[in-house]
Amino acid sequence: MDALFGLLGALFGRFALSSFVDIGIVALVLYWLLTLISGTSAATLVRGVLILLTLAFALSNWFNLTMLQWLLRNSLPAFLVAIPVLFAPELRRALEQLGRAGALIPRAPAAISSTTRAAEAISTAAQRLSERRWGALIVIERETALGEYAASGIPIDGVVSVDLLLNIFYPNSPLHDGAVIVRGDRIVAAGAVLPLAQSEHVEQMGTRHRAAIGISERSDAIAVVVSEETGIISIGNAGRMVRNLGQGRLLKVLSILEKVRTTGGAATWRTRLSALARSDVDEIRLEDEDRRASA
Repeated sequence: MDALFGLLGALFGRFALSSFVDIGIVALVLYWLLTLISGTSAATLVRGVLILLTLAFALSNWFNLTMLQWLLRNSLPAFLVAIPVLFAPELRRALEQLGRAGALIPRAPAAISSTTRAAEAISTAAQRLSERRWGALIVIERETALGEYAASGIPIDGVVSVDLLLNIFYPNSPLHDGAVIVRGDRIVAAGAVLPLAQSEHVEQMGTRHRAAIGISERSDAIAVVVSEETGIISIGNAGRMVRNLGQGRLLKVLSILEKVRTTGGAATWRTRLSALARSDVDEIRLEDEDRRASA
């Protein structure tokens, strides 16, 4: 027992407070990186690379393979250079999240009021689109600017209204296949092209649903989707999706998400869900693994 305590004392005696802080920071960074790539195609790539490197180092040490050891030692710098190329989407997403973390300044009351009017128009239009089985994708800009995605569509610059949204998503309209970008109470662009989600569990979803999740993974935007086949109204935010929303429930969810943003900044999805539960919409279920959804 004395020998054990002596060993532990010698081990921890080498650690200063700065060592524990150093270990804690590295552990948090690694945890954050793993959380960032979890559920994406990058996670599979990382597992494959780690397995390959582990086997290569083990074989080179066990069998004293000099050439393989030399190759591995000299290849590590190349791996470091390749990381930004292989994981460019994930790195961009991480930097965007860091940028949004400081966006805590609430908007003025007038802006909030205009957003509320836009939310009412969007929820009413979504219900009518659902009844007619017209597919739609409406993206509401928040703190993260969506100018690059709006530039891929046709400029509109019109006040959000039910009639305008119905005209845009009319099946014979040339703009109905793209996304509508909403900023405040105005439609910035229509027919916009959005990035598709990279998560493995959305491969069987329709294009609109994948685009809704994709834009919510890369920004703090809210995406409202109306399925062309089923008429189901869904909402995407923070890489997740809530389904089966009617007009009243959609308006309530939009209002809650906006309230969370203005009071809590970059709140987590779990915080938003608890806010939904407190507002008597606990029947809303996350169904982000539903492979039967289509747009």
